[in-house]
Amino acid sequence: MLVKITGKKNEEVLTTTSRDVAEVFGKEHKNVLRDIETLQCSEDFRKLNFEPTSYTDSWNRKQKEYIMTRDGFTLLVMGYTGEKAMQFKEAYIKAFNEMEKELKRIYAERQQWEIERAKGVLVRHILTDTIKLKVADSPHKRFMYPNYTKMIYKALFGKTLKELQEEVGVKPKESIRDYLTSEQLKDVESMEMLVSSLINCGWGYEQIKEFIHQNSVKKLAS
Repeated sequence: MLVKITGKKNEEVLTTTSRDVAEVFGKEHKNVLRDIETLQCSEDFRKLNFEPTSYTDSWNRKQKEYIMTRDGFTLLVMGYTGEKAMQFKEAYIKAFNEMEKELKRIYAERQQWEIERAKGVLVRHILTDTIKLKVADSPHKRFMYPNYTKMIYKALFGKTLKELQEEVGVKPKESIRDYLTSEQLKDVESMEMLVSSLINCGWGYEQIKEFIHQNSVKKLAS
């Protein structure tokens, strides 16, 4: 894709490169580099919108190129003329607009994920507090929350927690929840609230386990 979403998490921007511009506009890359470096823009604008970097060519040599933002691209190609150049400008502008929609979608998903992640913390506290208050003391009580957690993930994803962690590549000291989508987090929260409610109703572990297993089987069959 000629226009890309680049950058660090939470700091993504839309970019293209001087090589892409050279290819699409039918120019030699050295001439595009010259055009960028001779632009009569402010240094602040240049620093924000043209990032010098390098690539390795077919001869295994390091060569210069620039990563540019949409503003940098717009300023650069503003001077390119002719019918063919105009067609390419329109195509690039369309590509930037399409990627902007994708970027907005990513931001919206991330906001929803952060909301669900925060809700998940509260729901988890509700479940642990319910276990503390409603489950009779025993040598096994401290294992109740992790056991319910494993039960929930097995019911929702059809895999053990360990299998799921290995599948998504959870690193030591990381939480599997950081790898789930907002919809998956919502499902986990709903299941934890259900377990809390059943514990409050006086249900025991085996009874809850059987109930969740039966309902998860029905859900998969429907």
